[in-house]
Amino acid sequence: MTEARGSAGPDGAPQARYAPGAPCWVSLMVHGLTATQEFYAELFGWEFQPGPQPLGPYVRALLDGREVAGIGQLPQDRHLPIAWTPYLASDHVDATAETVRLCGGTIGVGPLDAGDAGRMAIGSDPSGAVFGIWQAAAHLGTDLTGVHGTPAWNELATYEAAGAAKFYETVFGYGREAEASADTDYVTLHIAGRAVAGIRGVGAALPRDRGPHWMTYFEVADADEALARVVGLGGHVLHPVRDGAHGRVAGVADPEGARFSLIQDPR
Repeated sequence: MTEARGSAGPDGAPQARYAPGAPCWVSLMVHGLTATQEFYAELFGWEFQPGPQPLGPYVRALLDGREVAGIGQLPQDRHLPIAWTPYLASDHVDATAETVRLCGGTIGVGPLDAGDAGRMAIGSDPSGAVFGIWQAAAHLGTDLTGVHGTPAWNELATYEAAGAAKFYETVFGYGREAEASADTDYVTLHIAGRAVAGIRGVGAALPRDRGPHWMTYFEVADADEALARVVGLGGHVLHPVRDGAHGRVAGVADPEGARFSLIQDPR
């Protein structure tokens, strides 16, 4: 998973423009914006600043003054799933949105301008997994990675990996690498030889109440401590901490039910 991090890092180097297809931002839409800010501020140390507001009240989360994620407020009459959504970079969001449609996906929002920050759309793949598309202007995307509280990886859980990978390859031009295991249905998506996201086929094990979905992993300094903090702040444990090939990982949900993963890098 560590290969997915962009050029921004704890050394303070500014983030260059993301290559087309690279996960460049993660965003969460909730009903209780203030309470959600308080939860993530305590968990990750985030601070917040407002804007842009193409779809209503919205804040950008900061670490050391660097933008790492966004949280927006849903209208009270909109009963949509509360979920973290990855945004994939595009040089021309309108053309990418049209390709999504031609490949059997749908576009639910946009394309539309987000002030001077950029242009965006929100779509879903043929199985229904939701993702965003971002054409950067003033806002390039996540500006810091590799430290506590920053996005570390994005992974699609779906019925079957190869079919889903074909859609994303066609739309965004990824290369792919299948995991060499008869017991694992997993494909890693690559840009210029660098791993940027994963697709895991889980078949009937996919939760019926969710369907195919993207999962964001956030870096933490100590997975066990972060898990205890999630619980203390009113969140929920979905999968206890376990050791994996890329570090110690746990699955959690915030108080509104948005699911995400914590990962402690083994370095």
